[in-house]
Amino acid sequence: MMDSTGIQRLLDIMAQLRDPQNGCPWDLKQTYQSIAPHTIEEAYEVADCIECDDLDHLPGELGDFLFQVVFYAQLAKEEGRFEFQDIVNAICDKLVRRHPHVFADQKFETTEELSKAWEGFKEQERGGRTEAGVFADIPNALPAMTRSRKIQARAVRQGFDWSETSQAVAKIDEELSELKHEANNNGKAARLEHELGDLLFSCVGLARRLKIDAEQALRKANERFMQRFQTMQQLVVDDGKSFEDCALETMLVYWNKTKT
Repeated sequence: MMDSTGIQRLLDIMAQLRDPQNGCPWDLKQTYQSIAPHTIEEAYEVADCIECDDLDHLPGELGDFLFQVVFYAQLAKEEGRFEFQDIVNAICDKLVRRHPHVFADQKFETTEELSKAWEGFKEQERGGRTEAGVFADIPNALPAMTRSRKIQARAVRQGFDWSETSQAVAKIDEELSELKHEANNNGKAARLEHELGDLLFSCVGLARRLKIDAEQALRKANERFMQRFQTMQQLVVDDGKSFEDCALETMLVYWNKTKT
């Protein structure tokens, strides 16, 4: 149960920070646009805390993220657009609307039926917006791989998908071949970027079919690379050598050692 006095305290603090006479100069200068990058950063810090299993610090990171919501609510309240309670009401109404099997009498026999109904509710909600098309409301600010997955998921719901995973693999081979052709023939930067983008998009498609989150897979690959690189450096130092003086061939020998 949420402590109403606790959330009200946070709202009061936010209002004081934005007080024209006695508020914080930095907070007073902020706008929706200037706060947005901080919101994205805080979301990543929450995700990072979870990925590192640092649950002791999770309340603090979630608090930072909640503060972003409260900040937007304060800006909107000052403009007479909406208030924090409107945000709460909106998500409560949405959750009840999207869960008729919990809050009403509707029944779903399978998870597939439930998933289809969920997407149907979202389509109905999108119908009231000004933008049109199957890709409406997919945020531009999403990480590219996450956005690719959402774009592809929308296309799949329209029946546009490979029938076999092997076809998705073949598409990657095709795109890699096209990239190699451009790279080996001194292709212009724009063409190389184009072909590389197609290859990455196809990789996301294969990940989707394999039920793997491409964004998460790449994040984990980043971590593995950093750990292996640091281990490689330490192995070089342990052998009494200077890493800065090592040739690439020597580095690769140590790199292969990190894998074992």
